[in-house]
Parts: sequence; structure tokens; C-alpha cells
Amino acid sequence: MPQSRTAACTRTHTVTLTGHRSASASSPASHRPPLPFRPMAAAAALLLLLALGGAAAQVFPPWNGTFPGFGPGISGGGTGAAAGATGVPAMFVFGDSLTDNGNNNDLQSLAKANYPPYGIDFAGGPTGRFSNGYTMVDEIAQLLGLPLLPSHPDASSADAALRGVNFASAAAGILDNTGQNFVGRIPFNQQIKNFEQTLGQLSRKLGGASRLAPTLARSIFYVGMGSNDYLNNYLMPNYNTRNEYNGDQYSTLLVQQYARQLNTLYNLGARRFVIAGVGSMACIPNMRARSPMNVCSPDVDDLIIPFNNKVKAMVNNLNANRPNAKFIYVDNYAMISEILRNPWSYGFSVVDRGCCGIGRNRGMITCLPFLRPCLNRNTYIFWDAFHPTERVNVLLGRAAFNGGNDVVYPMNIQQLAAWQP
Repeated sequence: MPQSRTAACTRTHTVTLTGHRSASASSPASHRPPLPFRPMAAAAALLLLLALGGAAAQVFPPWNGTFPGFGPGISGGGTGAAAGATGVPAMFVFGDSLTDNGNNNDLQSLAKANYPPYGIDFAGGPTGRFSNGYTMVDEIAQLLGLPLLPSHPDASSADAALRGVNFASAAAGILDNTGQNFVGRIPFNQQIKNFEQTLGQLSRKLGGASRLAPTLARSIFYVGMGSNDYLNNYLMPNYNTRNEYNGDQYSTLLVQQYARQLNTLYNLGARRFVIAGVGSMACIPNMRARSPMNVCSPDVDDLIIPFNNKVKAMVNNLNANRPNAKFIYVDNYAMISEILRNPWSYGFSVVDRGCCGIGRNRGMITCLPFLRPCLNRNTYIFWDAFHPTERVNVLLGRAAFNGGNDVVYPMNIQQLAAWQP
């Protein structure tokens, strides 16, 4: 939808998106009715309000790059020339609520999104996605020419898993104890074990591990972890983590564990890795809601930035030591910072509150069942107290797919799909 602009706006980039998303015919979400919700207490969201006391104005670093051009002829959903032309047989996703598409639905968990108004702009309705519509990996899958991926429970057969599986789980982290305030969740280590189960199914389907290996080597492995290890571990008052490690020690601990986990995926056959950095969290509605002055909390990003820098160094190290594999880094921090710094340049007019939520900035308590969301969702950066809208997710997904080295390094996903070892 075309967005209004101001005379003071100096950029010419626009994003034109449709308001309602249609799911691929092979997407599980397009076949099943909206899932019934189980009323959950708001205690998990309230716990987050106890962390971090002070707040100050957030100053983002200057932006020296550009997002790829998004003209009015592009409407999303992977319908462009690139879709279907990559030759990628499958994509496997590991992550948290930014990419979860229903893996927590059947868990005894406070971290669920399988109720309205989540999914209000998604053809399948509420599926477990923490968004009004697409997540970032939904857009990437479509651009790769793949269907929307099934969650792990929906990929119970090898046939369902042939084009890939999403293992991401809300509240999950690199560390196993991250997110325990939400009770049920699937940490990264368990997500990898779930992937091993899927490998067994695929191996039997394709006639053995030797026949499966070439398919895995051409598949994309998207991994986005780390945000919960801060929001729902290090910064939580009922965790002792902050007393055990300073910020530098903790980021080193996380990245060392992260590297071991990625090496496990490598040993299982993964060769093309997309590692998503943690986006800026200082200005999410929940952080603003905690501030008496309604401003951002730069202390959070002061922890995130060193972690991201160490993840970039880890990616460089893995590339140097795994010549038959390729690891790329998606700079979500830079992209989110740019959108927040120049929202009008990308068609956004509401930057300081969620589209759906309760309390100041609609960020004190996140989106509860049947809460009425905003009507003009395409103008909002944030969908709820913590997560971006579909429109931001699509923008990030496209930038990761065909952006320059300023947002995805050392190559983008489209180039990774064509990469030859």
C-alpha cells in the first residue's frame, strides 16, 4: 500500500506491500483452520517488566548503506523472477519467536501465539507466528521458490519435510535454561535433536544417508538465536546470570556455545548457513513502556552489539576453517536501526508503540487473545510489545535475500543459493 511521505524525507526508498498475505498451496497453514487458543496468564509478559530499571535516549549509528530497491511492482510473497530459480531443494529454520510458526502450540508454554489477533493478515489465521502475517523466514522461503515451511509437529512424515522444516521455538535460546519463565520451549540444542529425527525420516525416504547428503548440501540452514539469552535470561531478575558473568564474559560464553551448535549442524550435513544477528531491542514497545520518559533503553543494545560483533567474527572463523561450507551473516541490527532512524523513508509512521498490546505504548503486556489491534498495520514498525509487523519482516527478508554487503555478509542468500564450493 503506498505510504505518505514528508518533505523532510531525504530517501527515495519505498516498500509497497499488500495488506493480506496468501499462503502457498502446500503450506500447512493454508490447510488447517485457525487453532483454538488456550487462555494463558499474562505473568510471562509481566516478568519482563521487572528487568532493567533506567532508560535513556537511544542514538543509532549512522547508516552508510542502502536497502535493495523495492519498487511498486514488487508485492512480496516470492513472486518475482528470483523465486523458483535458485535450485534450493529445502530450507531448515532454527530460532525463537521471530521465526516460530507453531512449534510451541502443543507445549505447556506461556510463549504462544496461536490465537487471534495473531495471524490477522495471514491466510491461515493464527498459526503460532508472532506476527500479524509473515515472518522474515516466510518471505525468504517464498523468494527461494519454496512453500511456506511446516513446523516440526506438522512435518511428522518424510513427505511433509522434503522441502524443509521450521524448528524455531518462542522463548528459546542458545543456552538450555534461557526462557524458563515461559515454562515450555524448545532450546537450540533440542531443535538440533529434532532435526536429527527429521534426517532419519528423510534418509529412509530417499534411500540412505549417501543419497540425502547432496540435498542437504544444497539446502539453506537459517539460524537466528540470541535475543532470548538476553531478554529472558541475562536481564531477568530471577536469573543469577548477571552476577556470574559481566557483559563481555557472557557474550563470549554464548558465542562459544553457538559455534559448537553450528558445528553440530555441519557434522549432520549442513553446508549453507544463514546466521541472523540480533536486532536492536532498545526501542521495542516493551522497553519504551518501562521508561518514565517514554524513551529507548540503550543499555540493552550495549549488551547486544558486542554479541553481534563476536558472532560476525565466528562467521569469519567458520568460513576460514570450513572451506566446503559457507556461512553468511545477516545484520538485523543495522537494518532495524535504519528503519527506526528513518521510518518515513520506508513508509512507516508509528514507531513508538505496538499495533496490539496493553498499557503505555501498547507494550506493558503483549497482545492477548481477541484484543483489537490497530487498523493501519502497514504503518506500524511493531506488531506487539516485542515483535515487528509483517511489513518489517518482509523488508528484512528481501534485504537478506538480495541486499549488499552492508546488510548481509559476505554474500546474500540469493548468492549463497548459487554458491559452488
